[in-house]
Amino acid sequence: MLLNPQPITLSTDKITLCPLGIEHLDGFFQAGSFPDIWRWSLPDKCTSKQKTQEWIEYSMDMTKKREHIAFAIFDKTTNEFIGSTRYCSIKPEDRNIEIGFTFITPQYQRSHVNTHAKYCLLKHAFENLNAIRVEFKTHEMNEKSRNAIGRLGAKFEGVLRNQRILSDGSYRNTAIFSIIDKEWPIVKEQLKTKMSKIY
Repeated sequence: MLLNPQPITLSTDKITLCPLGIEHLDGFFQAGSFPDIWRWSLPDKCTSKQKTQEWIEYSMDMTKKREHIAFAIFDKTTNEFIGSTRYCSIKPEDRNIEIGFTFITPQYQRSHVNTHAKYCLLKHAFENLNAIRVEFKTHEMNEKSRNAIGRLGAKFEGVLRNQRILSDGSYRNTAIFSIIDKEWPIVKEQLKTKMSKIY
């Protein structure tokens, strides 16, 4: 069976992921208007509301093409837009998918949000989309992101040198991590334990 992700709403008791749309423009711009968020993932998507709109429209177009499936992240307690994430690098024949382009507004960093959001996406990928590999990538120098990915239970696989040219002209070395299908049951239980302890 080919891996064929579709726009969908996913949730836990604390967060909701819903398909990213232009109706989220104001929330995305407000949540993303902190330059440090984009330090390792240039260009900054929130230098202006026009830039944010262009990014959301691009994301919606990529979703229509099934090349990305982009999500808005909402906190269930406040119903506040607090970030975004997506499926990308979708390889149907190989049943491989990446979770990436994630940002969480600073107020909700180092909280329950990342664990809950990634749990939703991992569970859906392995249990509904029939994925055999879920991949994560981040800038080699982004220690915060690398640590967060490691805490999910993903295995570090190495560094892809000069993997991207960023908007400022710098070369990005990319650290790559993955979780594979046979690891998911253990990772799932570990994440559920963490989620039960995070308030």
